[in-house]
Amino acid sequence: METATWKSASHCTATYGDGGDPDPFQWDTREDCEVRQILDRVADKWSLLVIALLDRRVLRFTELKRAIDGVSQRMLTVTLRQLERDGLVKRTVHPVVPPRVDYELTPLGATLHTTIRSLVTWTEQHQNEIAAAREEYDTRETATVS
Repeated sequence: METATWKSASHCTATYGDGGDPDPFQWDTREDCEVRQILDRVADKWSLLVIALLDRRVLRFTELKRAIDGVSQRMLTVTLRQLERDGLVKRTVHPVVPPRVDYELTPLGATLHTTIRSLVTWTEQHQNEIAAAREEYDTRETATVS
């Protein structure tokens, strides 16, 4: 499934509640909000995998395709184009026969990788707690249905 990106810049301004605190979900209420578009892009599973693989490495398209199980050629192409458009990935075409195209993270993409690494670390540290919570939930739901 592809997601559209808007060609024109649109910005969301903070919406403040009665207490003067910004509403953390206001960005999710407007389709033209850049924050929502960016989060949709960087939270996409293919984008996450591409960014993780390009950490401190330059890879060719075929290397990325081989390393990402289940991604189609078209989806990888779309993902790389979107990440390049967002300034997260740099594409370099070498004038050789056959053509060689390399991909690498930009400095901006590298800062995002740091955030992704933190999320993965958190997930690894809490995976057993999450598995236990899922099991408890499933047991509860099964008992309710019975």
